[in-house]
Amino acid sequence: MKKSIVFFLLISGLSFSQYKDVKINDLQPKSENFVFPVVTYTGNPAVAHKINTFLQVNELEYVPNSGGNPFKLASTATNSYSNYVYFYSWNKIETPKNILSIAIDGEASGAYPEGFLIWKNFDLRTGNFINAKDLFQPGSVKTVEGIIQKRVKKRISDFLVTLKAEKNPEEETQDQIAMYEDCFTEHTLAGIRYYFGKDKLTFVAGRCSNHAMRALDDLGSHELEFTYKELEKYLSIYGKNLISGSEKIGQTGPGNKLYKGKIDGKYPITVLFSEINEDDSFSATYWYDKNKKPINWRGEFVHDHFFITEDDYHSEELKEWIPRALIEADLKGSKIVGVWQNYKTKKYLTLELEEL
Repeated sequence: MKKSIVFFLLISGLSFSQYKDVKINDLQPKSENFVFPVVTYTGNPAVAHKINTFLQVNELEYVPNSGGNPFKLASTATNSYSNYVYFYSWNKIETPKNILSIAIDGEASGAYPEGFLIWKNFDLRTGNFINAKDLFQPGSVKTVEGIIQKRVKKRISDFLVTLKAEKNPEEETQDQIAMYEDCFTEHTLAGIRYYFGKDKLTFVAGRCSNHAMRALDDLGSHELEFTYKELEKYLSIYGKNLISGSEKIGQTGPGNKLYKGKIDGKYPITVLFSEINEDDSFSATYWYDKNKKPINWRGEFVHDHFFITEDDYHSEELKEWIPRALIEADLKGSKIVGVWQNYKTKKYLTLELEEL
């Protein structure tokens, strides 16, 4: 009980404004279709560099300072998912002082246009992206997911009661009822969006409708608010320190982190790992610091061990990707140590990386 009171007092006593010298401007060249955030942090430029690298590589598939227009792939649909992606605005959210939360509004157009609103959350002590799972004790993750799922189900159930109470419902209402009764509600922390507020954490679960049914979906996305006090008993030490304003950081996994190092002890590279999925799979982007051309990895991370494939090209004859290299490495604290093997020559090169 005393620990809970102390934590509450720590949160209540904080100034929830972000560090005063953290500012956000527009990435250039700004245009009507491309208003994208770029962070400056005069107190810690290295943190700002990590945040900007993550945002630009993750959202634009552009390595900062690699030349050319950073919006080229997004504007020409020559990105990895072959969609035109536009960014219309961003907003910095008021949060506890250790945290930077940015809301980004845009639109993706493939077979059809689809608006989106995404949130990116960063630890201002390190510049690392904040993974939702890291906020909670390992034994509490399923409990938190269960609470989220219960609230989503209740929101849908309450609305279904209203719809079913209508006398002589129109066909549109019947279609709504069918959509909500079939709605997917098994959301997990790995697949849910979230953002930090002054005194609460908001999870945003996906809506019940696909694009074709969106006009029928009066509920839309499920925004679920939890006060930090409500979540306190589930938080990990990392999560408590982050939210309370402590400078104690602690170790977190490699997901969504930047690493820097060398191949063969002489070729400097930078790697950005994606989130580690529930099935242990992940993707990553790396580039040689000299030419800054993105190269993709795909692999698995099991018991602190990486199994990675670097693809060379897709064979139309074999209908499969032909590897360029196979990588095996171990996570040792803040370092990743292993070997990069050329798929054709079978030659091994050392791989040594360290968390930025």
